[in-house]
Amino acid sequence: MASAADPNISSYVQTAFRDLSFTAKVESSKQSELAKINQDFAKSYRFSSSKVWLKEPMKLRMEAKVEDTDIFFIVNGGKKLVRVPRANINQRDDVSKSPGKRQTPLDFGLLTPSLFDGFLKSAYVRTENRGDYSGDLVFDLTYIPKLDDSSRYRVWIDPVKKFTAKREWYSQAGFLMATFTYEQPKEYGGVWIPSRVTVKNAEGKLGGATGYVNIKVNSGLADSLFKVD
Repeated sequence: MASAADPNISSYVQTAFRDLSFTAKVESSKQSELAKINQDFAKSYRFSSSKVWLKEPMKLRMEAKVEDTDIFFIVNGGKKLVRVPRANINQRDDVSKSPGKRQTPLDFGLLTPSLFDGFLKSAYVRTENRGDYSGDLVFDLTYIPKLDDSSRYRVWIDPVKKFTAKREWYSQAGFLMATFTYEQPKEYGGVWIPSRVTVKNAEGKLGGATGYVNIKVNSGLADSLFKVD
């Protein structure tokens, strides 16, 4: 049981974070290993390059191109929009009670205030000292009860730079799905952003690596970028 002296995750949230944009470029991928995580996750690595925009609270926009087809993915709070103009797809969904269908700053190694405002709750596990993770704080993250989703994450947080150095993803049945390692953090006006992520499946086999380039932090992204209506 956590004690009053245990670290509180609110001390390690990047309160200066407002918004972020970057280009995600796949450096390597192995579909056979990614498919062991799940098929949808494996498909995301078929995009060699994606543009990503994030804004507080809980706004995400991603754009990718496959051959001559543009794909747009937007999440704004509990609403999601997937657009594929060439295929005349314009699909809107209410994902307010389906957290597993969202993508959040946590997927990119970031801890932002909105993650813990009626979405996730945390429990301190330990402070871990080993290798590159020397002194990292380990927390278990679960969805708040009303979201009715038992999947969870275990995260290793760099207490100085306040980013997620490592994240384990567990299914609703409690099985390890994947392990993400966030690397090469860079500082932008007091906000630390990892610039590379690798993912391994439950067998510990490397599935892929992605680099983040053209990173811009707190540039004042317009809300219109995240319009889903």
